[in-house]
This record gives sequence, structure tokens and C-alpha cells, in this order.
Amino acid sequence: MWLGSVKSNIGHTQAAAGVAGIIKMVQAMRHGVLPRTLHVDEPSEHVDWSAGRVRLLTENAPWPEDGRPRRAGVSSFGYSGTNAHVILESAPAVEDDRPAVDGVVPWVLSARSEAALAEQAERLAGAVDGLRPLDVGFSLAHGRAVLEHRAVVLGRDGDDMAGRLRDFASGRPVAGVVNGRAGSGGVVFVFPGQGSQWVGMARELLDHSSVFAQRMDECAAALRSHADGWSLLDVVREGDEALLRRVDVVQPVLFAVMVSLAELWQSLGVRPSAVVGHSQGEIAAACVAGGLSLEDAARVVALRSRALLRLAGRGGMVSVLAPPEQVTGRLTGGLQIAVVNGPEQVVVSGVSDELDAFLAGCEADGVQARRVAVDYASHSPQVEDLRTELLDLLGDIEPRSGRIPMVSTVTGEPIDTAEMDAAYWFTNLRETVRFDAALRHLLDTGHRTFVEASPHPVLTGALARPGVVAVGTLRRGEDERAQLLRNLAEVYVAGVDVDWSSQVAGGRPVDLPTYAFQRRRYWLPAGAATADVGSAGLGAVRHPLLGAAVRLADGDDTVLTGRLSRGTHPWLEDHAVFGTVILPGTAFVELALRAGEEVGCPAVRDLVLHAPLSLPEHGEVDLQVQVGAADEDGGRPVDVYAALRRPDGTPEWTHHASAVLTDEDDADTAPPESPLRAPAWPPRRRRPAGRDGPLRRHGRGRPGVRPRVPGTVRRLAARRRDPRPGHPARPTGRGGAEVRAPPGPCWTPRSRPPRWTPPTAGRRCRSPSARSPCTPAARPGCACASSPPGTTPSPSRWPTPPERPSPASTRCSCAR
Repeated sequence: MWLGSVKSNIGHTQAAAGVAGIIKMVQAMRHGVLPRTLHVDEPSEHVDWSAGRVRLLTENAPWPEDGRPRRAGVSSFGYSGTNAHVILESAPAVEDDRPAVDGVVPWVLSARSEAALAEQAERLAGAVDGLRPLDVGFSLAHGRAVLEHRAVVLGRDGDDMAGRLRDFASGRPVAGVVNGRAGSGGVVFVFPGQGSQWVGMARELLDHSSVFAQRMDECAAALRSHADGWSLLDVVREGDEALLRRVDVVQPVLFAVMVSLAELWQSLGVRPSAVVGHSQGEIAAACVAGGLSLEDAARVVALRSRALLRLAGRGGMVSVLAPPEQVTGRLTGGLQIAVVNGPEQVVVSGVSDELDAFLAGCEADGVQARRVAVDYASHSPQVEDLRTELLDLLGDIEPRSGRIPMVSTVTGEPIDTAEMDAAYWFTNLRETVRFDAALRHLLDTGHRTFVEASPHPVLTGALARPGVVAVGTLRRGEDERAQLLRNLAEVYVAGVDVDWSSQVAGGRPVDLPTYAFQRRRYWLPAGAATADVGSAGLGAVRHPLLGAAVRLADGDDTVLTGRLSRGTHPWLEDHAVFGTVILPGTAFVELALRAGEEVGCPAVRDLVLHAPLSLPEHGEVDLQVQVGAADEDGGRPVDVYAALRRPDGTPEWTHHASAVLTDEDDADTAPPESPLRAPAWPPRRRRPAGRDGPLRRHGRGRPGVRPRVPGTVRRLAARRRDPRPGHPARPTGRGGAEVRAPPGPCWTPRSRPPRWTPPTAGRRCRSPSARSPCTPAARPGCACASSPPGTTPSPSRWPTPPERPSPASTRCSCAR
């Protein structure tokens, strides 16, 4: 007997010691490993280990396979003397003798982001080898959160589905995978009129869906007393094409199939927030909404379709791709617009001879038109012959207010189904079907997902538009369960709640990868350890770009050094041009100013940039700022060099910038009226920059510019309060302590606005009215005028606003 302890793993667990021991041993049985006791130097000398067969387990060992169940005892000893003992025994192995599932299985995934969804798919693809697809689908459908980014993989074979997952994870479009992002808006059930029928429709669902089959049985019972020599279930199962050509058969059969498909959708968790029906599809819509009982709905569809036999052979219908206004001009006395499905989708109904002439006229004018396969003219004047008969046959129905809102295609507006009496159902057959108006109302009220509950989609084309999800249910000649699952996946990824349990029934839970968290580090990365530069004979420089300084022994020269990289200075990545990170010009100003502070010359003059300094994606760049001895005027030259660190340690220095440092600013000694003196800060009539201010506006539409901290400019600009014009003070913290913020790509803490300089003599002004030198009238508004800023409107490069506006007649558009 091997002895171990959970305390060696997680310490003293107090009241949870027994539970922790049970967890440890259950996991040990599951993995077939005897876990060692940690931190054991030698067995206790207070135990006689030679007596009995108890041994201390100090190394992991495989659990012996001797044909007996695995057993383990767990004892928990309480401080007060209360002890608990449990014996665990492994469950017997279960032989999986379930037959293979011959059908499509859904694998449902969801995540918070596209990246997480792709990674989830990749991880799942590597973990399903040897697992039954049904078990994988069962485990994915139960016990997992449903998030906004979704995907459903459909298939029969596990290896094939794993390959589809890998293709999806790599970003390649692949058949059998439906993905999307969940949106908002209610679901609308759409019930079309005649035309979606086909021989063999719904036959598979009768055999494989108990919900569908039960509702079809109920419809068959409701129609039995109205059927004239035919049976609903026989027509569906046997597929008698001759019967399906009869209007008094096809309309009741379609009604039953559509009502049963709606019941199937609802059993899968898809609940409609509204229903709408097209022509005779309104009968099914009213039944599903609860406005008509199944018996009353069956009576309406059966008796009304039988009455239509009186119109058979007297008319027809034509579908036209043209605006209703254009079609109206072509109609004759016996024709009427029967249906308006959209802006250019119209159906005309009426007398056969007039329809022939209408078709010929459309063909001659290049208007697309085709016959509809019916020999009667519903929604036309011919229906008036049925008014008295229908009002008498349907007078006993009892409509009621439904539980689901319904939009009428007779009025194009919502309707209380309690008003759908015999007169309404005659009007439904007589008047134009305004499906376009009903659809417009549904869209205006926020509905974005439409499910056509029919054996073949006929209205999804009219529903298609940006931001709208329109799906069918079945499709002519296709595998019915596979088609249903694909449409179910479409509405699921669009944000509709779906109950997948019936589609993965018979599966067992299996271990699958957990959620693919997209981990983001919110703490700033730890910087590289800074050595004591003083121990190396250098002076420390507290600056984000520079680290040390040394004054040369044989003169007054000074050298400052530093090191840059994208990792240590991530904000520099915001100054990127087509993917290349360039050190901004303001950073060179900052380097020169810091070097000037080191040698007592805090002003910079005549800064020249010789070459751009780019930061590599990986690696570091060494900096050197060299300050020379003072010249006869007191100015000291400063040069900025940089070199990429190579693996062999050999630098290749590049001269990037040079300037002259002086001990005083020209603006400080200039008279108040001199153009060299910068204006007061902040400028008058200026507002603080917003959080989405200069950096974000600068980056909009420009490749590679990514403002990392959009509020930086606003915060720093609000604190430019240095008493010297053009020299803003750094922000301060508590107690007035200076805050050393890293210089951003468009800001340097001590840079000042560019000085105004008079124009070159003889320069000519380009006036909008004529190409002529500046005239006295144009000079007040001219950028090349020799007046200093503050007295005339200043160009965009001057930091001050215009003191007074210039008349439009004298404004100059000089390029300068």
C-alpha cells in the first residue's frame, strides 16, 4: 500500500483537506498515475516502516494494471478528533457500442473576438482525433457560454470537420462552416403563397423529426373532413405529382407543411417576434400567431381553395421585373397588379387573352416577364364571382387576438387577428398583396432576421438587403435535415438563440479544449535593469532617451549616450510611415536641449536634420549626443549620432542632426515689438485640444500613424504655462515635483513655435485676381507681407490667431 499526502501539494487546507484529497486521487485514477509526495527528504523515523506493507510514495509511478478496479483510501484527521475516511473505486470501463450516426452533426463555437474564435477552432481541430463527432457536438452544445462571434461546422466525418476547422482558423473560406457576429432585432416567420411545393417535400422530416410528424398528424386530422378524396400524409409520403397540380390539394398541403415547419423551428428555440404571410400564406401565419385555431385555419384554406376551382382555366398570372408604376401603364381592363414584392418585383393577374397581349408587349420593350404555373387569376376582378360563396362558407370561423404580432399584407400594417373574419379572407384573395409595405414596416420596427417556413425559399430574394439575414427552411431536392441545420446555423450566428440539444441527442460529454483566452498584459513591461553608471565613471542622466553623460578630460567636450528600441520606447511606434518607425524631429530637439542643459546652454539654434533615424522592428539603436567646445560667440556645436547594435558589437555610426547651443534665447533679449519675440502662450481665443485631437486627426487616413495615447496632447497643452513665451513648462505632480513624461511623436516639452521671418526681397505674390506683386490693398491679408505677426492675419505656420479679419476682396492666396 502506497502512502501520500495532499498537504505536500497545497499546504494545510483545514476543513477542505478531505475534499482536496478526494480530488487528487480521482485525478490520479483518471490519469493512471500514483502521484509522489513532494518535499520528502527521508521517511519519518517515528514510523516503523519495516512492519507491514506500507510504503511512502516519493516518486511518480504508473498505476498497476492487475485486472482489478483501482482503489484509494482518503483520510482526513480533524484537530478536535473528528476523522473522516472514504474509499474510492474506479468505475468500470464502458464499452461504446453505440452505432455510428449517419447524418449531419453541428459543432458550435463562439468567442468574444474573431481572433479568439479562430484560435478556438484551431485548438479544437487538434483535439478531436479519435472522438465521435456526435460526442464533440454534444459537449460543445452543452455547458458553454454563447458569445457574440460565432461559428458552426457541419459535417458527418470527424476528420473532415477537423480539416474544415483548420481552414476556417487560417482565414480561408470553406464549405460547411457558417460564421458571423451576433446582431440585434427580432425574428420574423415568413409564410409564402403557392409556388414552393415540390414532389417529396418534407418526407424525410416525417421520418426523422417527431415534432414535425406530430404537427403534421394534427393538420391531417383538421383537414380530413374537408379533403375530397385525398389524404395529407399520403400526398406527402407518396408524392403524387398529379394531385399537387390541383389547387384544392396543393394549398392545404402547403398550409400543413408550413405550419409544421414553424412548429419545428420553435422546438429548436427560434421564437418569432412577428409573423407575416404572402397571399394564402397569411392563413398559416394567422394560425401560428394564434389568431386562428388549427381547425378554423384548415377550414379557411380547404374551402377557399376548393372555391378557386370555379376560376380554373379562365385566367393566369405573370411575374414582371419592373416598377409598379411602369406596369400599371401596361394594364388593360381585365388585368390587375396582384402582388408587389419589391420596387421592381410585380405579379399581374387576369384574363388569359389579355395576359398574352401583356407578355408580348413586355417582350417587345425588353421588360422581363414570365408566366406563373397557375390557371386561375387570384387577386383579380374574377375573384368577385366568389364573394357570396366565401362569405357563406367561412362565416362560422372564430378569429381571436393572437399571442404573436402579425403584419397584414392586405394593408401593409399590423393587424389584430381578431379582425380576420370571413370578409377579411375574401379581401385577402381579391386585393393586391402588399408584401413590400409589410416588409417595410417590419424593417422600420427593427426586425433583421427573417425565416421563411416553407419547403423551398421563394421570398428570400425579396427580403435580401444589407444588414438583413433571410433564410429558408428546406430546399427542393436537398437533404432536408442538412438544409435545416445550415439555416439554423445561419440564424444562430446572426444572434438568434438556438436549442441544439435535439440535434446532438445521444452524444456523451468528452474532454475538449477550454476557451482560447486572448490574454493582454495591462501592466507596463518591466524595464531593463539600470546599472550604476557612476561606478563606471559616468554621470547619470534622468531622461527617457538618454542615460549617461561624460565630460572629456582633454577639453570642454561632453558626450551623452542612450539606447532606443521599440520595446523600451513603445510610444515611438506611433510615428510610423508606411510601417517604418521614424524618430520624430521633436525628439532631436529634445536631445539637443537636454545636452544644452548638461553644459549650461539651454537654448537651441539652427537645428539641421541630416538623415532620418529609423528604429528596427527588433534590436536596439545606440545614441550619442556630442557637445563641442564653445566658439568665440559662446555657441557650442552639438551633433546627434546613432548606430544599430550588431551581434558582433561593431557599430556603424550615422550623423543624424546638428545644431548650435547658446546660453540665452534670442527672443529673451529682443525688444517687445521685435518679430523674434514669440507671442504669449496660450494664444487668445484658443480652446484646449480634445481627447481625439491633433494626434488622432493627424493619423486619420494616413498609413502607419497610430496615436497610442490620444489624450497626451490635450493634457500637456493645457499645462504650457512657462513665463517665457514659447517655452512651456513641464507638467508637475504633487508638491510641484516635475513629471518626466516621455516625449510623444508630436510634442516636445520645450519646443517653441517657429519664428516669423520676413520674406525674401523681390518675392511676388500670387493673387487670386492677377499675378502681380503685393499691392497696398492686398498686403494686410498676404502671407508674404513683411509685417510681423500680431498686426496682420498670420499664416497657418504662425502660432497666433489673426488680430482682425481681412476683407474678402483683399485676401491673398499666396503659397507661402
